[in-house]
Amino acid sequence: MGDRHTWTAAPAAAERARSVLAAAWSCAVTAEGGREEFVGAHTVAVDGRVLLHVPEDSALLAAAICAPRGEPSAVLEFADVAPVPVRNRIRARLWLAGWFIPEDGHLAFRPTRAVLRQPSGTVVLDLDEFADAEPDPLAIAEAQLLTHLADAHPDAIERLTRLVEPDSLRGAVRVQPLAVDRHGLTLRIERARGNGDVRLPFHAPADDVTSLTERMHVLLTQASAASCPRALQRQRTDGDG
Repeated sequence: MGDRHTWTAAPAAAERARSVLAAAWSCAVTAEGGREEFVGAHTVAVDGRVLLHVPEDSALLAAAICAPRGEPSAVLEFADVAPVPVRNRIRARLWLAGWFIPEDGHLAFRPTRAVLRQPSGTVVLDLDEFADAEPDPLAIAEAQLLTHLADAHPDAIERLTRLVEPDSLRGAVRVQPLAVDRHGLTLRIERARGNGDVRLPFHAPADDVTSLTERMHVLLTQASAASCPRALQRQRTDGDG
């Protein structure tokens, strides 16, 4: 028999960081003792360099032009926010420390340090791995995919809870899709006190939306064959009262 699991069940830290960078719409920049928030003003080069397009009267641009060697130090912060309304919506934060260089009408940022913080912990990324990594192929489409799942298919979410261990559902008051990547779907289980996350891995990576549809179909088929968790049954009974 061949190896059915030659892929990882979750994205590596460098890939996760590149996904945060690819999907982020805003960027907070701290430089020269000040902090500015830029919305829809950055793009990302293939190697992970951030290209920031700032107004001509931006203090950051002035600092970059006037600083010695044109390279002021700065820290960029990107927040990964869950597209579906859940508690604690910040799923990760990415910080890049480095230098801005004026280049062809924009500021090119060259990182010298990259730090990713997730609920599982904080990781200092290897810069070569960060540069070589690619964002998850579903990163850009994730917000639309999860929003559609939550708004149009609540029945599917309920069915998927059949794949969750009953102990993880004890005391649950709401279950929502938190994240999806090519390796699996993550559900946020909210309780009266606190919350927890459960990951449902795919049987094989989903490298585009078409293959994701097939992976989700497999999960739902597996869920249909499973019995309803007793913890969730008790929750429904209590709620019906």
